[in-house]
Amino acid sequence: MSQPSRTPLVSRLATVRAVLGRVPQSVFSLLFRVSVGAVFFKSGLVKIQSWDTTVGLFRDEYALPLLPPHVAAYLGTAAELICPVLIVLGLFARLGAAALFAMTMVIQVLVYPENWAEHLMWASLLGFIITRGPGTLSLDAPIAHQLFGRP
Repeated sequence: MSQPSRTPLVSRLATVRAVLGRVPQSVFSLLFRVSVGAVFFKSGLVKIQSWDTTVGLFRDEYALPLLPPHVAAYLGTAAELICPVLIVLGLFARLGAAALFAMTMVIQVLVYPENWAEHLMWASLLGFIITRGPGTLSLDAPIAHQLFGRP
């Protein structure tokens, strides 16, 4: 059975679809890493600009169980400044993404559950990095190639 002839619109759509299908996943992996990394890094920068306010937030608003406010503030700020750099560079990116994913879950459950849509976006980007890795446009790629024979 022969295929029906394509209309010009269908042909153009097929061409666009084919072109878009050739965009490497690594490009999107890099964009995901930069976008989620920027969110957390900016938050870390805000925390170090006014340390007294940061500790006050951890004491009064965040009120995390099990950790004294100053310890939680140090750990949270360190994670927000170190993990995004690892993620953006693609160096131990899965580890950095896992740490920020855990932080996102704590924020969602204990601090701001009403901001679930924003947290879902962060978790989705971080989950992609955790499950798929940082892609070939990363410092992890040559390491993985050396160790496992693949990016």
